[in-house]
Amino acid sequence: MNILEIKNLCKVYGSGETRVDALKDVSFSVEQGEFVAIVGPSGSGKSTLLHILGGVDVPTTGEVNIAGTDIGKLDESKLAIFRRRNIGLIYQFYNLIPILTVEENLTLPILLDGKKPDQKLLADLIEKLGLKDRVGHLPNQLSGGQQQRVSIGRALMNHPALLLADEPTGNLDSENSKEIISLLRKFNRENNQTVIIITHDERIANSAGRVITIEDGCITRDSKKSEVMAS
Repeated sequence: MNILEIKNLCKVYGSGETRVDALKDVSFSVEQGEFVAIVGPSGSGKSTLLHILGGVDVPTTGEVNIAGTDIGKLDESKLAIFRRRNIGLIYQFYNLIPILTVEENLTLPILLDGKKPDQKLLADLIEKLGLKDRVGHLPNQLSGGQQQRVSIGRALMNHPALLLADEPTGNLDSENSKEIISLLRKFNRENNQTVIIITHDERIANSAGRVITIEDGCITRDSKKSEVMAS
């Protein structure tokens, strides 16, 4: 089953001499449970694509269907609700609330949605993320790797249809990068969580089941695992 369908996506910034075609007629689909890495040089359009998938930016033309919903047809308030309930976002620089503890940062999306946190899920995430002895700590009392683990847990608290990550290891050393990759793969395998990652990290690309390459706003290659390993 396709959890994501992208149809003829275009994104244009500016006009005339300042016009930039960031995305040019991009189309692809992603099945439930896939682990996809999107790679490409700086300025290729991959971050623009991720922001559109996350509902943070809007396409100039084209469609983005997530779990059967065309998010382009949602008004601003409905899109905010849909994004909070169906899309988990992980950023390079964590984006944690500095005055909130680990547990408060993890449960914030649930509380913003007017719901009570699933305590079993919370305890399970804390255990899997290796944060059991850090739940009462503030972000500035954590290492970079620990902060990124909190960011991952926060993104997973709503059982999102899509987990989107923008260079999740870009601000980490090699050891912490390996841990983050391992965690993302763990949630992908054990929970059938669909993961899409924008990355320059070859280790993430090599661990993905599928690699989509973007250059100059166009998909130039879309390779499944067997093809990636053979290339």
